[in-house]
Amino acid sequence: MVSAATQPVRGRSGDRPPIRFPRWLAIPAGLGIAVLLLPLVALLVRLDWADVPAAVTSPAALQALTLSLLTATIATTCCIVLGVPLALLIARSSRPIAAALRTLATLPLVLPPLVGGIALLALLGRNGLFGEAFAVAGIRVPFTTAAVVIAQTFVALPFLVISVEGALRSVGTRFEAVAAGLGAGRFTVFRRVTLPLVGPGLLAGTVLCFARALGEFGATALFAGNAPGTTRTMPLAIYTAFNGAGVSEDTAIALSLMLIAVAIAVLLAMRSWREDAPR
Repeated sequence: MVSAATQPVRGRSGDRPPIRFPRWLAIPAGLGIAVLLLPLVALLVRLDWADVPAAVTSPAALQALTLSLLTATIATTCCIVLGVPLALLIARSSRPIAAALRTLATLPLVLPPLVGGIALLALLGRNGLFGEAFAVAGIRVPFTTAAVVIAQTFVALPFLVISVEGALRSVGTRFEAVAAGLGAGRFTVFRRVTLPLVGPGLLAGTVLCFARALGEFGATALFAGNAPGTTRTMPLAIYTAFNGAGVSEDTAIALSLMLIAVAIAVLLAMRSWREDAPR
């Protein structure tokens, strides 16, 4: 029988000993918090709270907000349709193929957004790879609302692929093999076994994907332009306001506050999913 004196010391969590934080590291840690927090505090201090309701409900702000929510929702749907199969392909491929596909899927994360916009123009622009064929068919993609959705999908798709692929690798293939051994078809296994198992990862990826699409600016500005009511999303409305056109500066700050609120909501949702996930 092991006495209490010989048992390992455990922390409050009951599963690991407490780790002492080196005191001298508190200085750079505090500076890091300041770098992250002070710009947001300055934004809140600068905001004229009395004018927030009028600024947020102005026609230009509502137009940009409506367009952003609409295009981000469509882009997120496209990411789910394209990203879940891609994540499954990566997770179930051999190591060299999976590494190549993963690099390709995450490339938009490290590309500057403006480069993404130029790449989309090179593909679908008037003189692009497919642009001339589309022009002959009477289809124009750049500088339209469809271009906003394509740009948002391009930059947001990696977030969903990474989340779902990580969930697929975590759950493994044991349950899928059991279902297949019981006679279930491939699509049935995918629908009844795989998707429920990766549900938390899919939800997390969907939320991150939506938030990224909602805040997309660089690729949208180059590929879709900045036309009010057609391609001017919330980030573009903020940029336009601080360049002396369109909505007022107070509206731009209010829209910035709304984007911050969305980001905080995403982080809180992600934290709750992590805490509820089995360990």
